[in-house]
Order: sequence, then structure tokens, then C-alpha cells
Amino acid sequence: MNFTLLAEQQMLQDSVRRFVTKACGFEARAAQIKQGQHACARNWAAFADNGWLAAALPEAYGGLGGSVLDNVLIGFELGRGLVIDPFAGQAVLAAQTLAASATDAQKETLLPHLADGTLRIALAYSEPEARGNPAVVRTRATPQAGGYALRGHKTLVLGAPGAQRLLVSACVDGVGNAPGSIALFLVDPGSARLTQRALPLHDGSWAADITLDGVQVGADARIGYGGDSLPALRQGLAHAIAVQCAELVGAMEAAIDITSDYLKVRKQFGVPIGSFQALQHRMADMAAEMELARSMLFALLAAFEARDAGDAAALQLSASAAKAFVCRAAKKVCGEAIQLHGGIGMTEECVIGHYFKRAIVADLVFGSSDQHETVCADALQRVLI
Repeated sequence: MNFTLLAEQQMLQDSVRRFVTKACGFEARAAQIKQGQHACARNWAAFADNGWLAAALPEAYGGLGGSVLDNVLIGFELGRGLVIDPFAGQAVLAAQTLAASATDAQKETLLPHLADGTLRIALAYSEPEARGNPAVVRTRATPQAGGYALRGHKTLVLGAPGAQRLLVSACVDGVGNAPGSIALFLVDPGSARLTQRALPLHDGSWAADITLDGVQVGADARIGYGGDSLPALRQGLAHAIAVQCAELVGAMEAAIDITSDYLKVRKQFGVPIGSFQALQHRMADMAAEMELARSMLFALLAAFEARDAGDAAALQLSASAAKAFVCRAAKKVCGEAIQLHGGIGMTEECVIGHYFKRAIVADLVFGSSDQHETVCADALQRVLI
């Protein structure tokens, strides 16, 4: 793949970095977290005005026609700044799943509003038994006169607080395991018999648990042409995992920079502790781990290019490999950064601990690194057998 950014892509990355530096500093972030779930998307209008929400959406439906790389560049800078607005959950996961599954008419109705920020949609696909696997769905959609009745429980719905619509996956009764069994439905979160419990996550972001107890939706609430929506779910998840990996690489890079600066000013025995060879070795190990994680992200981007060229089989495996490795690397690097700060790194007032919190939360959404590592092990076993 080509590792050189186009001029427009470099301008995009630079614009995000300038905004994050100016508007999303540590104090501003702390104030946003203190305001709770109602401020979890405080910067959404700015994201829309800068075109970031439209970056990877089709031009025909109000987007800018970019690729996954554009969203990755945005995610990288948001990760460096620990921005808590639900970009990966809403602008990537939900938007890309919708773009991959909706009919042309539905795209014309919905995607322009996603691009300009006037509509926010959260994807409710994960369930307690599924643990991030989109193919495991217990939620049922029972056909009835004029529509469907939805029953089930969705967990860890990223960006659900404040979203105007929920995109809910469910198995259609009477279809069984045949193609078309998993469908997507657009649901108003204020619907009768729908309960939403907001969940503050450890890194300051928000998710929700959703319970559907016979929620009534019309036939037009079903997204797509009636086929199986699982491929669209997998595509949206792969896109979101790429952005999440970029956020974590950005977080690791920032954590290393902050730690390096700290080691230069913190003195012990009359000299900066950065002069101690043992600490230099630890910093070198952290940098090496970060570069390996960056390479895994590049491998995932190459898999997207291969899919666009007609090879879609390797994308899911590449997404799982990147997710497993990058999440583990981020926890290791950010944890080391806390240790190199000493006791102050454990305080709420020190920014370095918040990078570790971001890594911990990232490891648990879109399926844990353990689960994705199991996917890779199973694929390897099939090859060896």
C-alpha cells in the first residue's frame, strides 16, 4: 500500500489536530465529562462543520466520498487528544453499517443528515451472550400487520445517549438461519416498551443498555432490501475497528511524548531521571510496541484495499488480528507510561492515567482482544489442519 498521504489527507489530519489542541484540552475534557451524558457529543456540530462526519460517506448522499483512511486519520488525532465524543460509535460504526445495508431511498433520506450532523444514530448489535460477535443475535423481530414487534436486550450500545435513532439487529421470526434471518431496524429511542439505561464508561465516554419488550415498528423501519444484514454489520465493525486502532495508536504516541517530556524534567539524585539507562530502555520498548501496533493498523488498511479489489475474505481476519494486537499493545504502553510517572501517574489530575483508561475501555468494545485472538487462532488451526 502507499504510505504517503495525499495533500488533502494531510490537510484533514492537520485540521483535526489543530481543533483537538484548541478545543479539547485536558481541562475542557474534564469539564465535558463532569457535565455527564448530555455533553458527551458537545463537539458534534464542529465535527459536522469541518466535514469529518461526511469524510467516508458517498458523495451521492451528502458525503465527501473518502475512504476508511480518512476516518482513520480523524480517529488518530481524536485518540491523541482523548476526545470522548462518540465518533467511532456513531459516525463510523452506525454510519458505515447503514451505508452498507440501506436501500437507495433510505440512503437518500438518512445519510445526508448523518453527514451534516443533524441526525445521530447508534448501532445496537451487541448482546450479553454475543460478547461483540454480530452473528450471535437473540433479539427477535416478529412480523405482524403493518410491521414488526421487537423483543430483546442489547448491551454496550456506544453513543446511544443522545442519539435520535437506534439501528437494532434482530432475527426475523419464521426465517430461521436462512439468509435474511438477521435484519436491521431503525427504532426511535423514545418508543413505547423500549427502556434505555445510560452507562458511563471508565474513559469518560457513554454507552447504554437497551431493552425491547415488544417495541412496535412499521415495515418501513426495516433497513435494506430484505437480505441478510450480517455482511453489512461485519463491514461496519471492520471499519470501526480500524478507527479504534488508529485512536489507540494516537493515544500511545501521545502517552510516549508526554512521558518523554516528564522524564526530562523529573529529577532524582540531582539529575533528570530520563538519563537513567534502565528508563531509556523501557521507553525504547514502548516505542517499539507502538510501531508494531501501527504496522498492524497498516495491515488492516491494506486488507480494506484488497477487499475493494475483490478479496473480501481476509478483511474480517485482519480486523480481528489488528484489534487483538493493538488493544494489548495500548494497555501495555499506557500502563508503562503510568509507572514511569510514578505515584502522580495514578492521580485523576494527571493526564497520563486517562490514556490507560481509554485503552481499557477500547479493549472491551467491538469484542475483546481475547475473543478476537480466538478468531485468529481458529483460522490458523483450520489452515494447519
